[in-house]
Amino acid sequence: MAPQKLYAGAKLREMRTRLTLTQKDFAAKLGVSLPYLNQMENNNRPVSTTVVLALAQEFGLDVTELSSGDSERLVSDMREALADPVFADDAPPLADLRLTASNAPALARAFLELHRAYRQTHERLASLDEALGREDSRIQASPWEEVRDFFHYCDNYIDAVDRAAEHFAGGADSRSAAISTLRDLGVTVKEVEMDSLRHYDATNRTLQLSNRATPQTQVFQLLLQVALLRQNKLLEATLDFARFNSAEARAIAKIGLANYFAGAALMPYGRFLAAARDCRHDLELLATRFGASIEQVAHRLSTLQRPGSKGIPFFFVRVDQAGTITKRHSATRLQFARFGGACPLWNVHRAFETPGRFLRQLAETPDGIRYISLARDVSKSGGSFGSPVRRYAIALGCEVRHADAIVYADNMDVDNESAYEPIGISCRICERQHCHQRSVPPLERKLTINTDTRGVLPYEVS
Repeated sequence: MAPQKLYAGAKLREMRTRLTLTQKDFAAKLGVSLPYLNQMENNNRPVSTTVVLALAQEFGLDVTELSSGDSERLVSDMREALADPVFADDAPPLADLRLTASNAPALARAFLELHRAYRQTHERLASLDEALGREDSRIQASPWEEVRDFFHYCDNYIDAVDRAAEHFAGGADSRSAAISTLRDLGVTVKEVEMDSLRHYDATNRTLQLSNRATPQTQVFQLLLQVALLRQNKLLEATLDFARFNSAEARAIAKIGLANYFAGAALMPYGRFLAAARDCRHDLELLATRFGASIEQVAHRLSTLQRPGSKGIPFFFVRVDQAGTITKRHSATRLQFARFGGACPLWNVHRAFETPGRFLRQLAETPDGIRYISLARDVSKSGGSFGSPVRRYAIALGCEVRHADAIVYADNMDVDNESAYEPIGISCRICERQHCHQRSVPPLERKLTINTDTRGVLPYEVS
């Protein structure tokens, strides 16, 4: 098979802009002519091996960054947006979407923002009586969606915050380090009987933690408070860079960044990556070693995307019992639906049926990519009799080519084609013809309706 050519014009332009170099100066540092650089930046020519080496030597670039990034996410998100019935038969082919994502990512994001505004307006009109009675009726993204997309397109890795957390952790015990830091800041830590997990009284500089919470949760909340107090300038600078559209989105994102710091301090990048490789990504061993929960470990594994020191690209998702995705991230080519739930054929939905057990699945998406997926239920008790129990299921997975590095792939028949279950992303953009769980027809296929025959579906996908 001939090697695939690398087109990375958007990445080259982005890097040159970040370095504040003119095309002439950038071309000189790469050892190429100005016209040649111009052609590469416009994807008229692939990036040559010589240029790749020059980028690594001259600028210390992790060359894997050239073939990664937003493209797969943008393509997936555009396909989902174009599955909206408003586009009917006018949706562009997949090849055009890939060209747009690679050549004009800013245009792709503008289209997604426009479609999101349309969707929100349409939903408001559908409940006009309610919308007219609200003073905050608007078409900008909801704060939650805006923050979700911020982390989504940052690859769920925030370098400055991650490195600050790693520096803070050092080699000390996380709980002791957090309490010591808070005491140095004049904060008194108390464990009390209360429903909330954490309450900080800024006036009296007192931090209260629920004595019902698990030790893992208590440590996480301590580290989160450290982030909010000691790393406030860093968090605010990151928020300034993100340029959120509302104060609510900024406030939600600040909590998200503080949570990120807490997870990164609990599981420092270098030590956690080495431990994950050593135990072949055994979630239970990692949870015990770092004093974290299974969910915290799974989420952390999906963030190990530091340039020059990347872990295995994982996807991570959390769903509730209704199938709604409440957390999602993918460093793989598998992308999740922005709206609605996950594919019902995915093992994450079956995790609720087998509490306390890991479920393994070999799965294949319509593009032919094969994955190993691990799912487990996660129950979060209220800590007392009668308190509500929150139940979720989480899934963690990667491409099957990484099976040798994953303990959960042991004894699975990864070379047997029939062992792979067909899964998709969203019914509207899934092109499988014979899926027995299909809820709506696929966007890019014609349908055949036969009134004399009824199969699994009331139509046939051609």
